[in-house]
Amino acid sequence: MSIPVARLSSFYFAYYAALGGFSPYWSLYLHKLGQDATAISILMSLWYATRVVAPSLWGYAVARSPRPIRWLHLGCALTFASFLAFVRPLDFAGLFAAMCVFCFAYNAVMPQFEALTLSHLTGQSERYGSIRMWGSIGFIAVVGVLGVLLDRFGADRLPLLMLPLFAGLLATSFVNDYGGEQRRRENADASFYAYLKRREVAAFLVSALLMQISFGSFYTFFAIYLGEHGYGAGAVGAFWTIGVGFEIAVFFFGAPLLTRWDARHVVAAALVCACLRWLVTALFPDSVALIAFAQMLHAITFAGFFAGSMQLLAEFFPGRMNGHGQGVFYGFSSGIGGVSGALLSGLIWKHGGGQAAFLAGAGVAALGAAIWIFARGPRAQAVSNG
Repeated sequence: MSIPVARLSSFYFAYYAALGGFSPYWSLYLHKLGQDATAISILMSLWYATRVVAPSLWGYAVARSPRPIRWLHLGCALTFASFLAFVRPLDFAGLFAAMCVFCFAYNAVMPQFEALTLSHLTGQSERYGSIRMWGSIGFIAVVGVLGVLLDRFGADRLPLLMLPLFAGLLATSFVNDYGGEQRRRENADASFYAYLKRREVAAFLVSALLMQISFGSFYTFFAIYLGEHGYGAGAVGAFWTIGVGFEIAVFFFGAPLLTRWDARHVVAAALVCACLRWLVTALFPDSVALIAFAQMLHAITFAGFFAGSMQLLAEFFPGRMNGHGQGVFYGFSSGIGGVSGALLSGLIWKHGGGQAAFLAGAGVAALGAAIWIFARGPRAQAVSNG
């Protein structure tokens, strides 16, 4: 069967385009509404807190549903409907309630869609990157456009400017469906926990958790860290652009890499490169060339790791189990790992400064590499369902 590349890519584009409006600018919108730093931190924490539970709970429901595509429609509709609440000014209580529903729904749908994409890529999962790259393109495009529009119209217009993006997300959910193999499978999660308890799967999930924790200082303090070393906002933006540019390149050209190299080796290389990236960032912050080099490593530490992870998840959790597996992966890494990374980096930053925080990130990545390389068991084998 042919792969519906355009339809799959459209969903990634819409989802990450909306994220390109939310991640960089939502705190500015909350500040414009008069929320103080404490309120903003509480509201933004809901984004990470819901990542812990939403993917797993949603994945469990999807795996047991006779019509799993309806859950994608529901999740995107709930995302759009809850975001409508922000069009009108809300007090803290209203913002908190709306954020709970919005963040839960928005964080729930992507793991399901990852499983949907992989259901079309049976035996061709190395092509995942060329589809997923459209998400990165959407993200970087919207970040740039919204920056200009918000300067002109004000941060309080952000919900109105973002609403068409969520309408597009809802529309693209209705033009996508699962591949044939996914539809044929029954008892989707009958053996899920048997797969989950495999030694290699456990080692992978722990390594993914540690990889996400290692990113804590970067996601939370990178701009501040560079500012302490004399870099302006333009330089910070340029370094981010370097990273995302190389990310897109790897997603686009990554198929030959993942065809030639086993995904296990790609994930191991990404963890080792993450250790190198944070070491360079910690030890050579005054070198423009070395910081640029560290950002180039985003190609393997993010894009390579993510593409390799998708291949492993397709192998570890075949068929209808993949949605449940994606939920556990996202909840464990982006959810628990994201929260832990932010808290740990903040604690180390407070007592030891930026260099210590990035050195700790390097140590965490090294631990993840060691666990994945030395602690994982033999290659996972398919388990018969009948």
